[in-house]
Amino acid sequence: MTSLAILPPFLPLLLGAFAAIFLRGYLRSILMLAAPVLGAVNLMTLDMGILWSFEFMGYEIEPVRVDKLSLMFGYLFHLASFIAITYALHVKDTLQHVSGLAYAASAVGAVFAGDLLTLFVFWELLALTSVFLIWARRTNKSYSSGLRYLIIQVLSGVMLLAGLLIFAQHYQSLKFGDIGLDHSGMAAIGAWAVFLAFGIKSAFPFVHNWLTDAYPEATPTGTIFLASFTTKVAVYAFARAFAGEEVLIWIGVTMACFPIFFAVIENDLRRVLAYSMINQIGFMIVGVGLGTAVALNGAVAHAFNDVIFKGLLMMTMGAVLHMTGRINGSELGGLYKSMPKTAILCIAGAASISAFPLFSGFVSKSMIMSAAIAEGYDIVWLALLFAAAGVFHHAGIKIPFFAFFAHDSGIRTTEPPRNMLIAMTISAMLCVLIGTFPAQTVYALLPFDSEYQPYDLTHVLTQLQLLFFSALAFVWLNLQKLYPPELPSTNIDAEWFYRKLAPAFIMRIASASYRAYAALEKAITGSIKLFIRNSYDSANQRPKGYFAKLWPAETMVVWVATLLTVCLLLYYF
Repeated sequence: MTSLAILPPFLPLLLGAFAAIFLRGYLRSILMLAAPVLGAVNLMTLDMGILWSFEFMGYEIEPVRVDKLSLMFGYLFHLASFIAITYALHVKDTLQHVSGLAYAASAVGAVFAGDLLTLFVFWELLALTSVFLIWARRTNKSYSSGLRYLIIQVLSGVMLLAGLLIFAQHYQSLKFGDIGLDHSGMAAIGAWAVFLAFGIKSAFPFVHNWLTDAYPEATPTGTIFLASFTTKVAVYAFARAFAGEEVLIWIGVTMACFPIFFAVIENDLRRVLAYSMINQIGFMIVGVGLGTAVALNGAVAHAFNDVIFKGLLMMTMGAVLHMTGRINGSELGGLYKSMPKTAILCIAGAASISAFPLFSGFVSKSMIMSAAIAEGYDIVWLALLFAAAGVFHHAGIKIPFFAFFAHDSGIRTTEPPRNMLIAMTISAMLCVLIGTFPAQTVYALLPFDSEYQPYDLTHVLTQLQLLFFSALAFVWLNLQKLYPPELPSTNIDAEWFYRKLAPAFIMRIASASYRAYAALEKAITGSIKLFIRNSYDSANQRPKGYFAKLWPAETMVVWVATLLTVCLLLYYF
């Protein structure tokens, strides 16, 4: 008991969610904005260590553990909550307000969990609270996407539960710390179960489509909450439990590279950003896999920055959707004429995610790439360089270009509500502030001791050359008509297995089984009818055959006893 704090870190946001159920109007708005502010102030009062602990079924439970890693994510989630709530103030939907605050509270509770059981509770709450932000759009597509999202998120929770039960049995402890993959026997199975549970929520390859499927179907405001919490909690969990595992390096490289190809051909601009999110998480996973102090600092710093600049891009696209009712690149263009402020803010987010110097993405992404070179992973560095160029193409250029500057779609509207502009402006200012003064902002929160200077000549020149040639390639491809055009289409990747192949396979099996059952039923029914016809003399209107004879009562008793014996034997077997 080393802390003098009164409130658990997640409680202010959770209380705000409960209050939002009953309050209305300006009072609800004020309380919703106050909840993350009070929560952040409460974090400042926390001492390092265990807030409280108790025994449960013979295991030591630590619901709140405070250290520099959890504090950094705690501050991030409160900041993200404040921005997302500001962005959503114009919405008069109790479901979204309550779900958003409860979702944020679940994320905060997860990063301060000191044991696997507490983590599991908040892990499942993350899924249950966030799915309503998808269903709140109230369309058939959002309902289906939300259902698929929930199934996969619950699967992650089941795997985490299986892993923690194995660990509890094997090690007689539920402490949430460095787990690693170096175990044997059942403990190894438990470690891999936890690893895969974290991987699902991180959107690992082949289990990533819950993100690209569900996030674009959420409400314009709900997507901002979704982009801020689930995947970042998973990155935190990997940094806590599996730092330095080499397998994460190669998984992260794959995540950083493969979404580029899907994002380039995607028409839905919010789905482009969903693929871009996987790309950025890949950088973080590589940093965790490298496991050095610089790499881990880079991973968590990039998670911090990604919430802000990816949230900014999601907010600008949400504003476009809110004002025009459209989000496909093939239907947009020319919006800079009627939404100039939103266009400028979108460019700020695009510059940040593309890691332009003096913007936030530069000061964190370069840490991870420098760590890869320092550890001798030259191929990884080259792959990340390719991924950095790719993200500039699909998020840095494609998003603002096709939404605001491509062909004039003829759409004329106005700027979004003032609260949405304020939220986007806060994020844009943070992108510039962090990128210009990293040592005084995000670097001051880093959990591990290391020295790093992003603004040296090599880093700046390398990044500027990369951005220049990427822009040149985009322009050339467009002039040569080689860049994939924005076409009304639906692109399906790994989800094809469970959205196309599995249903078709199951339908064939079900259809064949039904036909076989119907044929068997018809044959049995025909046989019974034939037996009945052969046992009855229709001309004389009486039964016929051996069993139609008159039998003594004792013989019938024997038959009844025999049939009863057969029934009892069948029931027994």
